[in-house]
Amino acid sequence: MRIVFMGSPRFAVPSLEALAGNGYDVAAVYTQPDRPAGRGRALVLPAVKEAALKMRLPVVQEPGLGSAGALEELRDFRPEVIVICAFGQILPQAVIDIPPRQCINVHFSLLPRHRGASPVAAAILAGDAFTGASIQIVRHKLDTGPVLAKAAVPVFPADNTGTLTEKLAVIGADLLLEALSGWGRGEIKPREQDEAGASYFAQVKKADGEIDWRLPAVEIWRRVRAFYPWPGSYTRWRGKMLKIIEAAPAAGDEKAGVGEVIALPGREDNVGIGTGEGVLGVLKIQLAGRKVMTAAEFGRGQRNFVGSRLPS
Repeated sequence: MRIVFMGSPRFAVPSLEALAGNGYDVAAVYTQPDRPAGRGRALVLPAVKEAALKMRLPVVQEPGLGSAGALEELRDFRPEVIVICAFGQILPQAVIDIPPRQCINVHFSLLPRHRGASPVAAAILAGDAFTGASIQIVRHKLDTGPVLAKAAVPVFPADNTGTLTEKLAVIGADLLLEALSGWGRGEIKPREQDEAGASYFAQVKKADGEIDWRLPAVEIWRRVRAFYPWPGSYTRWRGKMLKIIEAAPAAGDEKAGVGEVIALPGREDNVGIGTGEGVLGVLKIQLAGRKVMTAAEFGRGQRNFVGSRLPS
């Protein structure tokens, strides 16, 4: 089966490696353009591009696929199937129509739940006990196509978007091979999604990371996990950004005002912050310009931190 692969970030790499390592003819790899990053603003290659170059696969970096030239180049690769995993562009219908065996997408949720650009964060924010990966046929309306296969995984209390996405990337790659093989042999029939169970979650924005201490501790805890590693969950202390890296609702009957920083003696999370409902125990913290440290270390270095009140 001749395939064009479209993907960009690190968690799309396992799907590309699975295809290239299991006998599929990967005619080309489409990924986002190199972008400046870091303080030096040096150009950084997408992880998928780095992987493709190591495998000596042709790489195409088109900022948009709607032009006549881009469409003609894609047709020249003669793909039977286009496989997408976190490509970063919405495909125009003209692209969807090119491969005779359609386009399929590796999506990190149990469709139809959590359609959209941030499904892993959405599952954590919703407090889902399980999430998973789905292989779906692409339709012009985002994430609405029939599903070829899906697999569920538990969401553990320690999971954040980074760790959970890494697990789903591996599961999604295995599921992709299973779906392509079964579909190619006619053993899998696409199943239409149940619109009654559909939910949609938009792209996470940087502003989403700002903590509102008036929310319940459980909800803030989920946000800390959902927004790690990006954009991070942050508040302000002494005019500087203060990131809450790791936290959990305090299990005791501690009480504190909204945004009030208190001591929790004898515990790993020995610093707590009052919320609209309960106290959030803080494990790891990072002040702008400093390294990540435990809340205990931070409290020892900033002795007036405990007793202060963070803005809500």
